[in-house]
Amino acid sequence: MQILIANDDGYLSPGIQSLQAALSQISTAIIVAPDRNRSGASNSLTLSHPVLVKPHGDFVFSVEGTPTDCVNIALSGLLDTDPDMVVSGINDGPNMGDDVLYSGTVAAAVESRFLGHPAIAVSMGSHKPQHYDAAAAIVVQLIERMQKSPLPADTILNVNVPDLPIDAIKGLRATRLGTRHHSTNAILANSPRDETAYWIGPAGEINDDGIGTDFAAVKDQFVSVTPLQIDMTRHDTMTSLASWLEQSA
Repeated sequence: MQILIANDDGYLSPGIQSLQAALSQISTAIIVAPDRNRSGASNSLTLSHPVLVKPHGDFVFSVEGTPTDCVNIALSGLLDTDPDMVVSGINDGPNMGDDVLYSGTVAAAVESRFLGHPAIAVSMGSHKPQHYDAAAAIVVQLIERMQKSPLPADTILNVNVPDLPIDAIKGLRATRLGTRHHSTNAILANSPRDETAYWIGPAGEINDDGIGTDFAAVKDQFVSVTPLQIDMTRHDTMTSLASWLEQSA
């Protein structure tokens, strides 16, 4: 088995290195990841200029681009052999609820799905994680389950792991995305040249962390496993929208 590993924290991040070490025990694990931190890049592709790729030994490549660039390049020309799946992470900090819309970690998994490969995005439940080894072990468990009972090729699993030793994690839960309140206001700043600048405000506080959400699972010391889909159509309003359009006409 061959697994492509990507992330948004950069190819030197401790999370991606822990993941490669664990996955190398069950596969050929190849890192293709940004050359620096690209958190919050979402699904952006670099279209205005060529993207540089540098090898660092046999199984590590850094990319001067976004997480989506990394997966796109790896699956469309860089790798000699098509990988069996893509794992994105291990991210420093959670990607739960509305975070998935901005997350480069999740975006790398989404790009894998676009290109026909099942994918897992994995993140830590803490912004200062200590137990990457536990998250890596959880990923190995999930992959072994997928080998025994394959999931569809359009599968995207968004996994968030409590920052605990593996023995302290209570299990895995199938979850839905919770929600956050809107982000805080941008923060006004001035450059040394007295130019106006803004820091984008931090993510909002948790709004929905009810039963069944990813937030609730991690808070209860369970691994949250959320199936994601690409189709963002709100199917339950199609009929009412059609009626509204007819009235408007």
